[in-house]
Amino acid sequence: MDVDAAVAAAAAIAGLCTGVIAMLAFRWSERDQARPTRSSMRPDINAVLPPGVDTVLSVLRSSAVVLDESDNVVKASSAAYSLGLVRGGKLSVDPMLHMARDTRRDGEIRQVELDLPRRGTGRGEALAVSARVAPLGSRLVLLLVEDLTEARRIEAVRRDFVANVSHELKTPTGALSLLSEAVMDASDDPEAVTRFAGRMQIEATRLTNLVQELIDLSRVQNDDPLEDAEPVRVDELVAEAIDRSRHAASTKQITMAAGGAAGLRIWGNRGQLAAALGNLVENAVNYSAARTRVGIAGRRVSAPGGDLIEIAVTDQGIGISEKDRERVFERFYRVDPARSRATGGTGLGLAIVKHVAASHGGEVTVWSSEGQGSTFTLRLPEAAAQRVRTPTTGPYETTQTVETTETTAREPIPAPEVLP
Repeated sequence: MDVDAAVAAAAAIAGLCTGVIAMLAFRWSERDQARPTRSSMRPDINAVLPPGVDTVLSVLRSSAVVLDESDNVVKASSAAYSLGLVRGGKLSVDPMLHMARDTRRDGEIRQVELDLPRRGTGRGEALAVSARVAPLGSRLVLLLVEDLTEARRIEAVRRDFVANVSHELKTPTGALSLLSEAVMDASDDPEAVTRFAGRMQIEATRLTNLVQELIDLSRVQNDDPLEDAEPVRVDELVAEAIDRSRHAASTKQITMAAGGAAGLRIWGNRGQLAAALGNLVENAVNYSAARTRVGIAGRRVSAPGGDLIEIAVTDQGIGISEKDRERVFERFYRVDPARSRATGGTGLGLAIVKHVAASHGGEVTVWSSEGQGSTFTLRLPEAAAQRVRTPTTGPYETTQTVETTETTAREPIPAPEVLP
């Protein structure tokens, strides 16, 4: 009996302990469920945002940020993160945050333009943005940010272009006005009339050239050259460019030489390509001293996306300084303004070359050393049909290839053949 009693007592104690443990576990589970978790503290976007707003924000081009009453970011587009507007779930731009708080307080729509630093680029350039804040319902605030950096850059280019065009047009037109008055005053002096009339012709020619190059620049910027593209023989382009500058070269006793690989073809608009190469050769002649040499050579080079054709124009002129080398392709920029005006230059020739090269899927680069000359290299995709060399039919027949190094270390190319 004593043994049975002991077993019964032990069983009762074990049952009591099990009940106590079960009760404690149940209470602990209820407490754990009632405790707020990190995920439960996050706002439910679908529940907080009004219906359809999430979809609208996802298709907007502007950067969108939605803030709640505690300034926490409820919704932010990927563009907002890329601009650095949102960091760690908070709006990181203080002026925008102050605008959002003011709008939440009085419900008024606000807009401001700001210059933000570029994060992580190491550059001092500012990021121009336009920020607009509006209330979204009774609790939320919507912030829309538009990136204006590119628009401001284009506007600055347009403004400079208009200012430069006005200045360039004013010079010859003003000269023509003064010369016409001088002709009227010297009507009884035939020699003076002849002298002034000659000057008027020079200024009229300069004005005509400027207007024509403005038209050419507008055309290469707006037209798609590949609509009328065709295989174009490089030797024909070189022959046209040389013929265009032959008179100016002979006046200065400059020898023009052509060479390189034969039978090269490029794909593009023949008129634009001829104008681009003609501008390079004309610049080489204009900026070369008397009794020097200008060389034009073409070759084929291998590239990952397909073979390229390089056409290099080398002169023995005054050269270009390092500070001017990056700006020579800007519109109306002149390395030597006095020399350009003496030769009738407009400052648009190299800008046209740059646009033609870019629109044809190529590029133009320059190597230069002051006092030693310059080499401008036009790189364009080779015509797909041109895989086997064919004999040339132009004024120079040669199969010699002029070897050059990379553009950053190119020496002037000695052209192997002299044209009459």
